[in-house]
Amino acid sequence: MSDTHVPIFRRALVALAGGPGDERIVRLLTELAKPAHAELIAVHVVEVGWEQPLDADVAGRSEIVQQILDAAESVAEQAKMRLDPVLLQARDVGAALVDEATERGVDLLVLGLPYRMRFGGDFAMGRTIPYVLKNAPCTVWVVREPMAEEQS
Repeated sequence: MSDTHVPIFRRALVALAGGPGDERIVRLLTELAKPAHAELIAVHVVEVGWEQPLDADVAGRSEIVQQILDAAESVAEQAKMRLDPVLLQARDVGAALVDEATERGVDLLVLGLPYRMRFGGDFAMGRTIPYVLKNAPCTVWVVREPMAEEQS
């Protein structure tokens, strides 16, 4: 086996949902990105309802949104990696992520998936992940959170 290391990715976009899985995903990506000096971009999309104009300053007024981006930057800094935080407002989270991945030419898009059950006990994936899996121009990783203790 040769000593040359082929990077898994050169530029990755991670979708931040503001949940407990964000830190785990950013930590994982920084560990994988470090040897290759890969570029990391963290994106949080604030969905704007149809009753508001798309350019309404929904995200700018939110302290929580800034905390989500700051927390991701902090995790990357602890790993001595740089992370480019991006805040987007869009009608649809999945479409915004795919557009951003396309514009930035990333070769990896990573999304977290909380372990959620729908009423009736079916596992729920939502609509963002299927959209991204179908439309993203790059490799997509979905990182599912572990089951909660009470569900196991």
